[in-house]
Amino acid sequence: MTESKDQDEPTPIVSSEHLASPDSWQLSEFEYGMIISYNAFARWMMRCMSATGYVDFSPLDILVLHNVNHRKREKRLIDICFVLHVEDHHTVNYSLKKLVKAGLVGREKRGKEIFYFATEEGDAACAQYRKIREKCLTSTYRAMDQENDEMSQAAALLRLMSGIYDQASRAASSL
Repeated sequence: MTESKDQDEPTPIVSSEHLASPDSWQLSEFEYGMIISYNAFARWMMRCMSATGYVDFSPLDILVLHNVNHRKREKRLIDICFVLHVEDHHTVNYSLKKLVKAGLVGREKRGKEIFYFATEEGDAACAQYRKIREKCLTSTYRAMDQENDEMSQAAALLRLMSGIYDQASRAASSL
């Protein structure tokens, strides 16, 4: 006879039970949380950007636009990839080309380097995105009974886990 699980004990929610070891369910739960969080975040970014009037942008395009606009400093492709932690530079380069074509990002060649910057239209799109973000997302966050320290701790955990996943990916590359 199998032992029944205590009714009060939550069942782990994972996306791929076959990957979960008996002593690592929490990691699988974390991974599932990242999967659904990323997909919800990506959907949010695209819908928010659509609400600003720009409908044909992927989540990466939107992240690149906001990064280029960050602190009103010009950035090189390598800088953008580094900050966004994107290994495939071609995907970011494609996003930059789309953003330049849309008039949201400008570019200036200096020697062998190309520097990217938000245009007035790009800055205005980011400002409109922020207004919609405040109305639809930030206002709800503020209404939650959430301690700011908890959010900071969650962000720190995500950064820590990204380092662990990076190390694991390097290890897997050497197999």
